[in-house]
Amino acid sequence: MPHAPCPMPHAQCPMPNAQIKLGVTTMPVQQRSYETNNGSLPYLFSPVSDNANKPAPLVLFLHGGRDRGTDLNVLLKWGLPRFVDLSDSLPYVFAAPQIPAEQTWADRADDVLALLDELIASQPVDPARVILAGFSLGSAGIWHIAALHPDRFAGLVPVSGRVPKTLEESELAALKDIPVQIFQGGQDKNLPVEDTEHFVERLRKVGGKVDLTLLPEGDHFIADEVYGDPKLQQWLISQSRREISVVA
Repeated sequence: MPHAPCPMPHAQCPMPNAQIKLGVTTMPVQQRSYETNNGSLPYLFSPVSDNANKPAPLVLFLHGGRDRGTDLNVLLKWGLPRFVDLSDSLPYVFAAPQIPAEQTWADRADDVLALLDELIASQPVDPARVILAGFSLGSAGIWHIAALHPDRFAGLVPVSGRVPKTLEESELAALKDIPVQIFQGGQDKNLPVEDTEHFVERLRKVGGKVDLTLLPEGDHFIADEVYGDPKLQQWLISQSRREISVVA
């Protein structure tokens, strides 16, 4: 049976294969698409729990390289999207866009920010409580986007991602007011721990608020363990970016 046209704005229309579950306090993860000048940007979406405080935080997740493509179901197999999908209700709005196989997050940075603006306008989101999280390639996207727009984010959570080596001191300084939680597996053959520790030291020298958590036995694929940690889940909703008032 053909699906009826969606009467909602383009960024809010669930895709036809989005499932509806009954008996839970919130809608499940939905599959949506946001239209941009660079083409469509499909994304997973989960609303904030009905009984949560509003406006609520927004957690925007950037996936890794192997999850690129055109099938949003791939994102649901593990990591933060899987955690959200298996949770009956959460105290934050969640969104996870997906980019095509040949692209990086730097290619779609403007579209990610446009999607962020759309979600803030259409959902009960507190713009001062936006968290940018990611895995692997998505972590590189975190650093790229946050360095360009540090005033947009209340916290960063890069997991199993290469730290940037080309950021100038001025760009590092722009990140100093954003709390950062970095996670890396001690057995990750792709990511030298020394590079990450050096970057953390550089960020701390300019006043950055950054924590590095090393999972000694973890390999590259630690996203399930990291994002399912209750302490991190609490951290996600505890961060807030507030404008500093200067009294003359």
